[in-house]
Amino acid sequence: MVNGHIHSLETFGTVDGPGIRFVLFMQGCLLKCQYCHNPDTWALDGGKEMTLEEVLAEIQPYLSYYRSSGGGLTISGGEPTLQAHFVAEIFKEVKRRWGLHTTLDSNGFNEPDRIHDLLDHTDLVLLDLKHIDDEKHIKLTGKSNERTLKTARWLSDHGRKMWIRHVYVPGIHDQEEDLLNLGRFIGTLNGVEKFEILPYHQMGIYKWEALGKVYPLDGVPSPTEEEVERAYRLIEQGRAETASVICSGK
Repeated sequence: MVNGHIHSLETFGTVDGPGIRFVLFMQGCLLKCQYCHNPDTWALDGGKEMTLEEVLAEIQPYLSYYRSSGGGLTISGGEPTLQAHFVAEIFKEVKRRWGLHTTLDSNGFNEPDRIHDLLDHTDLVLLDLKHIDDEKHIKLTGKSNERTLKTARWLSDHGRKMWIRHVYVPGIHDQEEDLLNLGRFIGTLNGVEKFEILPYHQMGIYKWEALGKVYPLDGVPSPTEEEVERAYRLIEQGRAETASVICSGK
C-alpha cells in the first residue's frame, strides 16, 4: 500500500465544496503561482507521511457533521493529482465505508487519461483556471495552461461535475479580452455547476519570507468590489456569447 505525503488537514471546511467538509491538503505542486499562499506545499518530498488508515482515523470522529450538512471529503494541495493513486484509494474507502461525497480541488495540471481511476471516484472537481492566456499563465505559474484546459475539456466530455474557480489579481487578470475569453471557454463546457472569483489576498506573504523567497507580488493590493463585479460581468458576457453561438448552431 502506497503512503501519502500530507501537508495539513482541516476538519471543518466550508468553502471547498458543498456542506461541512474534511479537507486534506496534499504535499507537492508543479505550478509556482506568484500569489500562492502556501508555497511550503511545493516541495514534492516534504510533508508528513501517512497511511490510508491514519487518514481515515482523522476523518471518522467528525462523520456526523459531514453527513448532516450534506458535506464530505475534499482533497486539495499542493496538487493532489500528483499523488493520484493514494487519493483514489482514500476516495474509494470513504465511499465504501461511509458513503461520503468526494471533491478534488485541482489545478488540472495532469493528464486526465492517467488519473481516470481517481476521477472515477470523484463526485465533484474544483478546477482552478489560473489564466486563460497561455503566455500570461506561464508568467504567473511557470507552466502552460494547456493541460488545465485539456482537463476541463475531458471533465466536460465525460459528464463530470465541476466548480471553476479563478483567483483575480489586479494588474494580472483585469484585461477585458482575457475575461471575455475566459467566459467564452467556460461557456463551451458541460457540467459547470458554479463559477467563482477568488479575490487575491496577501495572507501568505509571511510564508514566502519564512522560506527565504522573494514575494513576487509585493505591494499588489486586493481587488476592489467594483473590480470583482466587473470581472464577473465580463466573464458572464463571454459565457453568454458562447451560449448564443451554440444555440444558433454556428
